[in-house]
Amino acid sequence: MLTIAIEHRQGWLTCRPQGDLDASSASELRACFDALVRPAPVLIDLSGVPFLDSAGLGALVGGVRRIREAGGAVTVCAGRRSIARVLRTVGFDRVVHLVDSLEEVPDLAVPEDDDAVLALGAGAG
Repeated sequence: MLTIAIEHRQGWLTCRPQGDLDASSASELRACFDALVRPAPVLIDLSGVPFLDSAGLGALVGGVRRIREAGGAVTVCAGRRSIARVLRTVGFDRVVHLVDSLEEVPDLAVPEDDDAVLALGAGAG
């Protein structure tokens, strides 16, 4: 089961999927990217993703492309060594700013009380 939280934090629009990104959840990730397509800095935090297959990777690549076409800048946090290895193996780090942890994301702070959080997906809320 995949859930996705979208947060506004210190000028970043952050997407945090939780769960496997695979053929059964790729459509949920694509739908989430609809909310992220805007000219703003976007962080995709994959630290809650234990598994990524080719369908999930395709949804991620397509979403990044759409965000960039709208003028947004994208940073992806792999969060796990296994996810970082997959992304680097396919060359994702050559086209997107890829970091291993949130500590590497500039100007990202703990969310304040007034930051908005939207949860999407099965079991969310």
